[in-house]
Amino acid sequence: MALLTASDGVELYAETHGEGIPVLFSCAFSTTLENWRGQVEPLVGRGFRVILWDHRGHGRSARPQSPDAYSMEQVVADFGTVLDWAAPGAAAVLVGHSFGGLASLHFAARFAERTRALVLLGSGPGFKKPEAAARWMERTERTARYIEERGFAAFVGGKAGATCVGRRPELPGARAAAAAIERQSPRSVATFARRVAGPAPPIIDELASIEAPALVLVGEEDEPFLRAAEVMASRLPRARLELLPGAGHVANLEQPALFNEHLVSFLEALAGGEAAADGKSTPP
Repeated sequence: MALLTASDGVELYAETHGEGIPVLFSCAFSTTLENWRGQVEPLVGRGFRVILWDHRGHGRSARPQSPDAYSMEQVVADFGTVLDWAAPGAAAVLVGHSFGGLASLHFAARFAERTRALVLLGSGPGFKKPEAAARWMERTERTARYIEERGFAAFVGGKAGATCVGRRPELPGARAAAAAIERQSPRSVATFARRVAGPAPPIIDELASIEAPALVLVGEEDEPFLRAAEVMASRLPRARLELLPGAGHVANLEQPALFNEHLVSFLEALAGGEAAADGKSTPP
């Protein structure tokens, strides 16, 4: 566990567990690294290094008061700060949920040498059409106002709960994730919504240039993201799409065993393929 200093001086909370190929998990907007806690033990047990972190304004990272501290450019720089601490000089597998997937794509497009592979869960490439982008901004603003006015307990306990802790809030992993979300600052997360998640630039035109292997995962019942998953899988040169039965938007909390099975299988195939390049095994 560590508090890292970002390029602009903001402190970022991060953890690293295990050894091996580094796997960096990035969260959805409004959630914390506790959403990924259920992936630590299965991956460490298979010989991977798990890196968890909280976006600025989220979880145990600092909560800058100035809106100028929040931008997609700075979030991409934050990825580099975390990787330089947890896996200096190494390329990592970037696993991102929802906004965390979009941010991972932005990092991968700019820093191919630090990106070993991508795993994108319930995510999308952003909105290119002005009308769609405007609708997303309006929705994000409504979310920001709700968090500020009602607080996170109401947010997690209401309709939004399905998008941040899943549709099975009684599960231990979902309960722990909800408790961490409720401890956050509504003001800083709302600012992140208005300055980062809402106006996040689309990356659809850059997908074809991202050569890293990619696994695109989406819950079979996550209707708002089904089409986005298809688009990403079709445009990323080395991607495959997997639907997760019985899962909604937060598949890793709703169906943890199924999600972990797909994730571990992809990572072990990736590791096996790299070993094959050295003449040690058969390619996946």
